[in-house]
Amino acid sequence: MEQALDAYRPTDNEPFMNERQQEYFRQKLLDWKAEILNQSKGTIQQMQTDSLQMADPADRASSETDHSLELRARDRQRKLISKIDSALRRLDDGSYGYCEVTGEPISLKRLEARPTATMSLEAQEMHERREKVHRDD
Repeated sequence: MEQALDAYRPTDNEPFMNERQQEYFRQKLLDWKAEILNQSKGTIQQMQTDSLQMADPADRASSETDHSLELRARDRQRKLISKIDSALRRLDDGSYGYCEVTGEPISLKRLEARPTATMSLEAQEMHERREKVHRDD
């Protein structure tokens, strides 16, 4: 079945968020999460190895800067994992793929590009315009 899933791409010619589309996006989200967790595991191991090998203070300072950047990247990934988990919960409760503002379906093209999307493109743009107006005040 996994091979059939790899070849499958959701289309607008089928009922929105049918079982096959749900399984497609669930697998896409789970694969993405696994990839992030694997990268994270590698980074932690590398940081532990690097810190044990640094004798020179300049090398250690450079390494600490690198570690700081890595930790910030890991924090972004942690937030992304939270969004992925939220999308998986929406798949479970049947609300995945529907705009949280309008209740309308989010385009398959948008979900393909951003599987964690909670708003349609139009609602997202409106939200960002309102945010910009409030920031400019």
